[in-house]
Amino acid sequence: MTTALDFSYESRPARVVFRPGAAVSATPGEVARLGLHRVLVVCGSRGSAVAQAVADALGDACAGLHAEARMHVPVEVADRAVEVARAVGADGCVAVGGGSAIGLGKAIALRTGLPLIAVPSTYSGSEMTPVWGLTEHGAKRTGRDPVVQPRTVVYDPELTLALPVPLSVTSGVNALAHAVEALYAPDASPLVSLMAEEGVRAMAGALPLVAAAPDDLDARSRALYGAWLCGACLGATTMGLHHKLCHVLGGTFGLPHAETHTVVLPYALAYNASAAPEAIGALSRALATDDVPRTLRDLAGNLGAPRTLAELGLKEADLAVAAAQATAAAYPNPREVTASGVLGLLTAAYEGWEPRSDAVQ
Repeated sequence: MTTALDFSYESRPARVVFRPGAAVSATPGEVARLGLHRVLVVCGSRGSAVAQAVADALGDACAGLHAEARMHVPVEVADRAVEVARAVGADGCVAVGGGSAIGLGKAIALRTGLPLIAVPSTYSGSEMTPVWGLTEHGAKRTGRDPVVQPRTVVYDPELTLALPVPLSVTSGVNALAHAVEALYAPDASPLVSLMAEEGVRAMAGALPLVAAAPDDLDARSRALYGAWLCGACLGATTMGLHHKLCHVLGGTFGLPHAETHTVVLPYALAYNASAAPEAIGALSRALATDDVPRTLRDLAGNLGAPRTLAELGLKEADLAVAAAQATAAAYPNPREVTASGVLGLLTAAYEGWEPRSDAVQ
């Protein structure tokens, strides 16, 4: 007996420009298309050279360059950026860089209502979502607001050529995490599931090629295409246990964002596998494997990514605290979330055990 389809899907208005060289060649036109005349360009310190090139291309339409984005968007950093945007009379914002830069651009949009253009240089996927995040007093808060959704996303695979291989790998697995959780989200739909499966297939196929030849523009383009699809899945659905854990580990303990996603994902998937057979089926097709958690762990690990939370600096005493925080409030997840179950998951990820469902009960 088959089950009748029952879902809702809402497309989110966003324009995508995807081509090599687009950061400099297309961004000024996108600013003009939105009728903007004084945009603030924001970035992190590591991406300041690319952001400066974008600012130079904007010419008189650039009201300033603010290079103070930081991981997890500390609230004091957001406050400062909003002050700068107001001081220069910005009528829009262009965020150039990875998730930190785009997150800061979203914080500006959230506080001011200014339209945002995203020019991503990693595979974080944040540019395709209405999700914002701020960290204050050691805790990361997230929310959804259509005002933070970038009006235009300029994908330029040339920007990712300089992305170091280790960060390329972890950023890519971060993208995979969006697609994985979208497949078992309570608001999943057939279209999102198709995007998720294709996004996983594209990214998982591209990462070994990127690692072998970091200057291969075709491989970089394929990875960025996968990131786009995975990010779109993140924007269209509600994330579960995996993302909650990563927010806790990043916001409370300061663990690096992409690396934390990379370590936790196989274990979170093993925890949920028995309750998400259709998601496992889609991932098995995309990855051509019968053991999805292990394949994901090996994909990243074989390319040099960290395998344990201990490597990222988490202390054993932090495990119980993280488990308690991750289970303090209810949120959608295919399998019941319990403190003991999450502690088992985190312990397995801390020790680096094989990611099996019986190891994370």
